[in-house]
Amino acid sequence: MAVPVARSRVLRVIRSVGSSLKELLEEFIGEAVLTVVACLAVLGLALALVLAFVWGWERNPLVTGGVGGALLAFLGYGGWELLRPARPGRRGRLAGAAATTFAVAALFVAHGWSCGCF
Repeated sequence: MAVPVARSRVLRVIRSVGSSLKELLEEFIGEAVLTVVACLAVLGLALALVLAFVWGWERNPLVTGGVGGALLAFLGYGGWELLRPARPGRRGRLAGAAATTFAVAALFVAHGWSCGCF
């Protein structure tokens, strides 16, 4: 009876090692897929912004520059609202929207910078 017990232990060890390797491979593939999707999202957003700017510049450079400047001012206002010391009272809707927009834009830029998507 010593032989079947030893054999079953070996089979359990092999199964546990196999399941660990399977889990490691699944995590590796999942991480790779998420990285590719995230980089494609950042690249797609950047490409859409560039194409929108080029299209707008061909139609009317003055309006395109004005919209671009307004967007930069809105992002700057959002960064200022997000990073300044809190004041008592309720924050306005515009300030909340600007702060949220700034935070999302900062996350996209930080991700694109760190993964080498650009």
